[in-house]
Amino acid sequence: QVQLVESGGGLVQTGDSLRLSCAASGRTFSSYAMGWFRQAPGKEREFVASIGLSGTLAYYAESVKGRFTISRDNARSTVYLQMNSLKSEDTAVYYCAAQKAVPSRHPDDYHSWGQGTQVTVSS
Repeated sequence: QVQLVESGGGLVQTGDSLRLSCAASGRTFSSYAMGWFRQAPGKEREFVASIGLSGTLAYYAESVKGRFTISRDNARSTVYLQMNSLKSEDTAVYYCAAQKAVPSRHPDDYHSWGQGTQVTVSS
C-alpha cells in the first residue's frame, strides 16, 4: 500500500482558487491510479476527479467539470487538484486516494486514503 498526505486546503472566498497536493510515499507511485474525493458535513463522501497512471486519462464529477483540474507528477510522486472559481458548495474535507487499477469514481475501489485537508469557501 501507499501512504498519502494531502496539503493545500484553507479558507478562501467565492471565486478564488486553491491547489491541493497529495504526496505519496514509496517508489511505485506511477503504478497507482489516483482520485480526489470530498465529504461535506452530514453528507456522504463523493467523487471529485480521478486520473490514470500516465496522466492522460482524467475524469471529473459534473459539479466540478470546467473548474477543477487533476494532474500528477510521477517524478515527484504527487497528484494535484487545481480548483478555480470556487463556490460555497465546494466546502468539504478533500481526500486523495490510490488504487492499482484504472481510475474510478467509486470510493470502494480505492485501497489507500490520505487524512484529508479542509477547504472552506466563504461567500
